[in-house]
Amino acid sequence: MTASESGGSALLEGRTVLITGAGSGIGRATAHLAAEAGALVIAIDLKGQDETAAAITEAGGRAEARALDVSDAAAWQILVDDVIESHGSIHGLASIAGIVSDVDSLLSQTEEGWDRILAVDLKGVWLGARAVVPALLENGGGKIVNIASTAGLIGMQNVLAYSAAKGGVIALSRQVAVEYAARNIQINVIAPGVTQTPMLGDITEELLTTVTAATPAGRLGRPEDIGNLVVYLLSPKSDFITGQVIPVDGGWTAQ
Repeated sequence: MTASESGGSALLEGRTVLITGAGSGIGRATAHLAAEAGALVIAIDLKGQDETAAAITEAGGRAEARALDVSDAAAWQILVDDVIESHGSIHGLASIAGIVSDVDSLLSQTEEGWDRILAVDLKGVWLGARAVVPALLENGGGKIVNIASTAGLIGMQNVLAYSAAKGGVIALSRQVAVEYAARNIQINVIAPGVTQTPMLGDITEELLTTVTAATPAGRLGRPEDIGNLVVYLLSPKSDFITGQVIPVDGGWTAQ
């Protein structure tokens, strides 16, 4: 369903946006919300992206699926070139793809696991920005929204590589935001708290209760909580916001 059909806000009407991690969780929710806001969504993932695009299309929105390993530089360039050839321009990128391992501390973290998590969660964000920024410049500007985590802001146990990668996303995004602010490209970061997505895996009921109780809002995040902010940051409404890190965590980091 389009923004006009649903009575919703057409914040992204006429815009083509790339969304990584669109096969599930926050990425899938964001893809649906972006389509509802009027965007042509390029749903990017290695699994589930076809289902996301099909559901958006069935609901009356516009979406296309693309398979992509975000850590593959050549694949990024092929994808960007293809989208520009097919649709003329790119207006925004939401880098949401991410992975995490079960339990990784300083001594238990393997080198292989470290390399894989940083390849997807940090290198993938860099490669996405590097591939898309020239297209945004050709278009006179644009938006990039990168998903980090509260684990990139404060110390947390047993997510060593993930925390390092998300902290890197924050630093990278600030650097690129400053570099391109004068050229009308806005780059911002969202740092979700614990959110109800498949990434939670087999979290125990006990841990779920503990985390919920520690969150001032009294609940976990929902994918739509993050997705709604992504849509706003991809829109012209956010033209004077850049280089910012916005926690969406129910007050977790305010304590």
